Amino acid sequence: MTTLICGSLAFDNIMVFPGRFKEHILPEQIHILNVAFLVPEMRREFGGCAGNIAYNLMLLGGDASIMATVGDDAAPYLARLDKLGLSRAHVREVPGSFTAQAFITTDLDDNQITAFHPGAMSFSHLNKVEQAKARLGIVAPDGREGMLQHARDFAAAGVPFIFDPGQGLPMFDGDDLMEFLRLADYACFNDYEARLACDRTGRSLEQLAQEVRALIVTRGGEGSDIYADGTVHRIPCAPADAIVDPTGCGDAYRAGLLHGIANGWDWPTTGRLASLMGAIKIAHRGGQNHQPSREEIGERYRKAFGSLPWQS
Repeated sequence: MTTLICGSLAFDNIMVFPGRFKEHILPEQIHILNVAFLVPEMRREFGGCAGNIAYNLMLLGGDASIMATVGDDAAPYLARLDKLGLSRAHVREVPGSFTAQAFITTDLDDNQITAFHPGAMSFSHLNKVEQAKARLGIVAPDGREGMLQHARDFAAAGVPFIFDPGQGLPMFDGDDLMEFLRLADYACFNDYEARLACDRTGRSLEQLAQEVRALIVTRGGEGSDIYADGTVHRIPCAPADAIVDPTGCGDAYRAGLLHGIANGWDWPTTGRLASLMGAIKIAHRGGQNHQPSREEIGERYRKAFGSLPWQS
């Protein structure tokens, strides 16, 4: 089953300031802020929600197809997709633009200053879901018009999909969010996004869950909740080897959800696989640097929760 992953491809430029921001920012002078930070350490990671989700779904043996927009500087990312064997048939290059990218500076106290340039992501609405032959999909953070268009396209084509607004949720008002939920089959939020969705729609989580087949809320170290079939499935956290970098953990979790849905698994099994994928990712820097085999994933699941359906 081909899963169409609509979302961003982005470069994450991560810099480390070997000091503390608070020592260079004077509160009484904040209205005339003009500072520069020397950052001897810098790295560039392949990221973006669509790229991260597709990478993790590939690790699980799933058939992922990315629908995204990139700019003139995308050659390294496109070469990576080719090397990984991930289809870029629906990755559109937008001339005269940059690929979306984040510039993140972290200090010794783990405070962050981030600038994000959407670039080609703002043209995501030019991609059409009907151009891809998929039987399952996800609408992940992307350009605002693109997210609305792709949700409507999935619904019109009768393709079940997850609505996953992520950091893009503030772009939408309550009416927009209710439209997404009525179009979608599944929705996934973190706990902050869930509270914001409730605030903007004026509805409780239980009421929002009635709009979809399943509503998933991730709660960091407290696990996750899956509202489905008139009950709440409590999903525990999977054990992690180390806590190194949470970047991309939510995307890894969503890949687990997609894999379970595509294979018709029950929610407790699907949620636990999603939890495990997040735990594997968090032990590595960046969103796409973990490299477990499918067999290793299965063995870790067996040790944590019991056998997966593919092991029976």
